[in-house]
Amino acid sequence: MTRFLIEREIPGASKLTRDELALISRTSNEAVASLGVPYTWVNSFVAGDKVYCVHEAADAETILEHARRGGFPANLVSEVANEFGPQTAAEMPVT
Repeated sequence: MTRFLIEREIPGASKLTRDELALISRTSNEAVASLGVPYTWVNSFVAGDKVYCVHEAADAETILEHARRGGFPANLVSEVANEFGPQTAAEMPVT
């Protein structure tokens, strides 16, 4: 599966309560189950008026179908080209 970063513009997102986030999670899980294809919601981050999600699917169209079924915006869907973090520095040979 390919990993995608999804940007969702949701005014007031940072003010969503834990109960509201739980309801959104339940709706997302139901949308995933209804797709009938391999699909993984990895995690999501709330910042200001946006929610950034990391999902894995076969293609961007499947990501958009999940958004349609869940009633979520998907303002930007980008395929992740690569990932790195602090541990990546250890992969470089010391000269």
